[in-house]
Amino acid sequence: MDKREARGGTERLVVIGGDAAGMSAASQARRLRKPDELEIVAFERGHFTSYSACGIPYWVGGDVDDRDQLIARTPEEHRERDIDLRLRTEVTEIDVAGRRVRARDVESGDTYWTSYDKLVIATGARPIRPEMPGADAAGVHGVQTLDDGQALIDTLARTEGRRAVVVGAGYIGVEMAEALIRRGFEVTVVNRGAEPMATLDPDMGGLVRRAMEGMGITMVGDAEVTGLRTGEDGRVRAVTTRDAEYPADVVVMGIGVEPVTGLARAAGLPLGTRGGLLTDLAMRVRGYTDIWAGGDCVEVLNLVSGQEQYIPLGTHANKHGQVIGTNVGGGYATFPGVVGTAVSKVCDLEIARTGLREKDARRAGLQYESVVIESTSRAGYYPGASPMTVKMIAERNTGRLLGVQIVGGEGAGKRVDIAAVALTAGMTVEQMTALDLGYAPPFSPVWDPVLVAARKAVTKVRASR
Repeated sequence: MDKREARGGTERLVVIGGDAAGMSAASQARRLRKPDELEIVAFERGHFTSYSACGIPYWVGGDVDDRDQLIARTPEEHRERDIDLRLRTEVTEIDVAGRRVRARDVESGDTYWTSYDKLVIATGARPIRPEMPGADAAGVHGVQTLDDGQALIDTLARTEGRRAVVVGAGYIGVEMAEALIRRGFEVTVVNRGAEPMATLDPDMGGLVRRAMEGMGITMVGDAEVTGLRTGEDGRVRAVTTRDAEYPADVVVMGIGVEPVTGLARAAGLPLGTRGGLLTDLAMRVRGYTDIWAGGDCVEVLNLVSGQEQYIPLGTHANKHGQVIGTNVGGGYATFPGVVGTAVSKVCDLEIARTGLREKDARRAGLQYESVVIESTSRAGYYPGASPMTVKMIAERNTGRLLGVQIVGGEGAGKRVDIAAVALTAGMTVEQMTALDLGYAPPFSPVWDPVLVAARKAVTKVRASR
């Protein structure tokens, strides 16, 4: 049993996971309840807390000079706020009936039990590593934590060869491909789908592929990786598919992440179809009064489709933490769901999406109409205007907005926020055409590209009635 168990009548909150959701919950709970009312113990198996995993590709690529710039709050700062933060300590078991967790010191191997009155599970996600020959070889990296990023940078610094292969072309894969190009590597991206960015429809993904090829990245689509060939020294030498082999001195796995919910599964807690924990609107684990969960280990409600979905993003994790901390601290807050907004970039190309893709709409049983328009980020006559493609999906007959995808130059990406607000409000494309958006030639054409798409969608929806 933990030697620090003596606590009188003070409640104890135990947090598993020291990044966005976990430490946001701990910090918010501390703001609302004093140390003599609520003791907070947080376990983190890594070396860092409260950092931006989203910034790792930009650190690897050199846009961010120093790792510590990605850290929002250090372990020392959390401890100064009376949070008992225990680094390099991994929770190995949750005893729900006994209201306790078993922890293991990663360095010494010592284990002990710590009891809880309230528990927060924020175990995050890990890069998917398919079971195939060579997947764990030296030189093969996932990129999810600062420790992962540091390991990759160390490998890049000591690797004599300059050939890099990125497996997968989602957000991480695309961003890491650019980072490696900027570090002087020859980069090949091997992707299972025909086009990069599966979060977009294929026609929009094709725009991303052409931009990546323009940067000198070799794109290989419709290619299933079957293994990684290693040398006699155990280091990776090539990525193999059914039809070809791609030489590699370093490999980055960018095929996505999966929720880390082994502890929850072993404890009998409810999981969704993608393996993420299921919670109610207060972020309580369903069926459990004093257990909460948030961040990349949970599934959330998609407000557009009405279905549970696994969308691991830092924006969601921080909001989850705030909701959990408020409820643990005696207040009241809810997390109603998401519309699936995300934005990224490759070189000067901005990529954004929100709501449903065409296949998402079909899966949800929705009938839809889709339109694509070409426009510019500023008035066409104003210097610096860059091209922009907007795709909009609306429900047939009703005209309810279902989704928007945007690919373009500077000023394109954040326009997706217009659509995100419209989706959250349940607006129709016809209602969107009346939105009073800001206009001046340096910022937008007189009809913003999103509204141009909405007008075209209105015409198509009316024709479908």
